[in-house]
Amino acid sequence: MSKLSTRERVLVLKSLLEKYTDEDNELTLNEIVDLLHDEFDQQYDFNKRLIKDDLLIFEESEVIDLIVNQEMNGKPKYYSYQNRLFEIQELRLLSDAVISARFITKSEKAKLIDKIKQLTSMHLAEKLENQIHMDNETSHSQSNMVKYIIYDLHNAINDRKAIQFQYGRYNIHKEFLLSRGGKVYGLHPYALVWNRDYYYLIGWSREHEELRHFRVDRMVKLNVTDEKFVQKEDFDISKYTHQLFHMFTGKEQWIEIKFADKLINVIIDRFGKNIPIKAGDDGYFSIKTKAVISDGLVGWLLTWGESAEVLAPEELRERMKQEAEKIYHLYH
Repeated sequence: MSKLSTRERVLVLKSLLEKYTDEDNELTLNEIVDLLHDEFDQQYDFNKRLIKDDLLIFEESEVIDLIVNQEMNGKPKYYSYQNRLFEIQELRLLSDAVISARFITKSEKAKLIDKIKQLTSMHLAEKLENQIHMDNETSHSQSNMVKYIIYDLHNAINDRKAIQFQYGRYNIHKEFLLSRGGKVYGLHPYALVWNRDYYYLIGWSREHEELRHFRVDRMVKLNVTDEKFVQKEDFDISKYTHQLFHMFTGKEQWIEIKFADKLINVIIDRFGKNIPIKAGDDGYFSIKTKAVISDGLVGWLLTWGESAEVLAPEELRERMKQEAEKIYHLYH
C-alpha cells in the first residue's frame, strides 16, 4: 500500500468526518481508520498513530469544529464533525425550491438534489431523501439548456448587453412551435424574476418601445451581442412585477374590486399587506389598486364567482359581463 502526504491525509480525514459524522453519529478512532481503508479499498496505508495525531490537531484547532466525547478515562473517544455551512432545515428549503421549479427537468432536479445532499452527512442526507417527492407534474421543461440560458442572461444583465433570441409555445398537439414564424426578438435585458415556479425575463423591447417579459424556458437560440445599452432610469422591478397580473400584457389602470371577507388572505397573498383595504358592513371589503387589464386578470376574478365584483373601471366590468354570459350559455 502506498502512503499519502500529511496534507493529503488531513484532507481525506476531514472529508470522511464530514461524510459520516454529525450531531447524532460519532466514530471511534478504530472506526475511522477502518472506514478510511474501506473508502480507498486498501489502496493507502492509514497509520492509526498518525490518524490519532491528526485528530488531536483537529481537536485543538480553532478552525475545525471537531466534537470529542469520552465517558471516562480508559474509554474510547468518539469524534464528530458538526461545523457545517447549512442546517438540515435550510437544505430542506433548497431541496423544495429545486423540486418546485417547473423550468428544471426531472433529470436535472435529481442531479441538483444529489449535490445538495453532499452538503451534509450521509446520515442526515438519508433523512432528507425520505421527505423528497419528485412529482412528474412539477417538471414541465424538457430542455437541459435552461440552466445555461439563465447563466447567459445573468451575464447579459450584469454587463448591460443586448440579446437576441427566438421564442415559442406549445400547440394542442404538444408540439413546440416558434412564434412569429421564427422571427428573432431583440431585447435589452433588465431583470430575471422567479414567479409561480417559472423564470421570467423582463426587458426593454426596441421593436415595441416598451417593457416586455418572456418565459425563460420558452426562449431558444439565445445570443448575447456586443451591443451595450443603458437601462431606463425609471425602471422599478418591484413595481413592475406587482402591477403585472398573471404575467400578461395589457393596459394598466386603476381598478376597484369588491371581495367577500373570506378572501382577505387571498388578496393579501396576491397584492401584499400594503394594499389599501376598505372594510364594509355587508361581509365584503373593497380594494383599489393599479393593475394590467388583461385576460389573465379577468380569468382570475372569475374563479371567485359571486365573491368578487368589479366596481371600476367600466371597461373591466363589461369584460366580466361578457365572459360570464359566455359561461352561462356554455352550460345552458
